[in-house]
Amino acid sequence: MVRLCNRRQAVSGQDEAGQRALATLVTLPPAEQLVSPLDYVLAEHIRQRALCWLLDYIASDEARTQNCVIAVTRFLRNDLNLHVADEEEDLFPLLRRRAEPDDRIDDVLRQLSREHTASACDTTTILAGLSRIDAEGCFSETFRALLHSFAAVEWRHLTVENAIVLPLARVRLTTDDLNVLGHRMAIRRSIDFTELRHAIRSA
Repeated sequence: MVRLCNRRQAVSGQDEAGQRALATLVTLPPAEQLVSPLDYVLAEHIRQRALCWLLDYIASDEARTQNCVIAVTRFLRNDLNLHVADEEEDLFPLLRRRAEPDDRIDDVLRQLSREHTASACDTTTILAGLSRIDAEGCFSETFRALLHSFAAVEWRHLTVENAIVLPLARVRLTTDDLNVLGHRMAIRRSIDFTELRHAIRSA
């Protein structure tokens, strides 16, 4: 009886954690945060950590995670691509331009870019697999392993970005750099950056 109660508590705890992760994943950072673009990038990293948790969660039992599958699918199709573009097209080039030789950031950025490319390939496979859940009702062990592996790699990737890239960016990027970064990120999301800044200053 005690074991049964403990199991029910564990399942309930997992479900509650799943709901928290789901809420984090589907909540966009406030648009105003684009004025502080590195904070926006960090907020996106928090959402990606929720993604990692949910991928492991889905891999453990897809039958009870339909809402999670829908949210993860939407994130992988849309938001993750925007975030990678923020980094590859804007943040990384700005950081390369401003970094000092002693920062030794080039190798780190090259590795992160390689991981972005590999992630894109795995994302295509994951999206195809998630789309079959309704038709087949279950995942293969190979697909479950891919979900776990993708989550683990992404988690390590985020750790490097949070521990090395963002702190260095906060030191090296100029005010003009940050304005350019925020503006570019806003355009990518169809947000008027000038109007956004004006609204914040007027508040």
